[in-house]
Amino acid sequence: MASLHTYRAGTGPTLVWLHGFTHSSHSAHQFRSILAGSHELVTLDLPGHGDSGDIRCDLTETAELVAAAIGPGPVILGGYSFGARVALHVALAHPELVGRLVLLSGTRGIHDDVERRDRRRRDEELARRIQIIGVPAFVDEWLAQPLFAGVPNDAHEIDARNRNTASGLASSLELAGTGTQEFLGDVVRDITIPTLVMAGALDEKFTREALELSANLPQGECTILSGVGHAAHLENPELVASRLTAFLNQ
Repeated sequence: MASLHTYRAGTGPTLVWLHGFTHSSHSAHQFRSILAGSHELVTLDLPGHGDSGDIRCDLTETAELVAAAIGPGPVILGGYSFGARVALHVALAHPELVGRLVLLSGTRGIHDDVERRDRRRRDEELARRIQIIGVPAFVDEWLAQPLFAGVPNDAHEIDARNRNTASGLASSLELAGTGTQEFLGDVVRDITIPTLVMAGALDEKFTREALELSANLPQGECTILSGVGHAAHLENPELVASRLTAFLNQ
């Protein structure tokens, strides 16, 4: 089995953080720096990203690789967007490894079969686009979406994203994009550990999803973060880290 590239910083309780699509383990440097001040922060390059760019996996296989990287556990497991979807799959497949769960801008998937097929088709088109225009140009187009309007133009983040390859990102969309994910729906009720679900207030779609997701979790709680959108931990890292830390200190 392939191994995901893993990076560690800080000391304290282990917190594993999973990045979003087009990101890498080096993304969100300000957010990571805050968390590493009180935790052993473990970040992974997910399949198709960073130094794991040559690994090709669907969501179920990705969850198994993350579980193997975590070790015996239990750990605090968190993720953003794509990483939050992976974290959900890890918590469902390996509840013994996760003591607490943190989901930022996550989703259970797409309920409607037609919408899911359409999303898969659009993801496949995006995958082809990446390979035609390359990573830097694609990232510029990706960040131009209204979803990321509040993300600052940060040289560290650009460098972290440019660690990716066109073929790696394309494979991530084709194999593990939202269109490939079965709708988790009521399945998330099997996650009985304390779970914090967060979304930016300016991201209306994921705010609705956060409220519905947390309502289906036996120990779920929801925080809607004011003044930020989808990539809240990039827009206001202090706010997101503060809410996360407060949850862990309960």
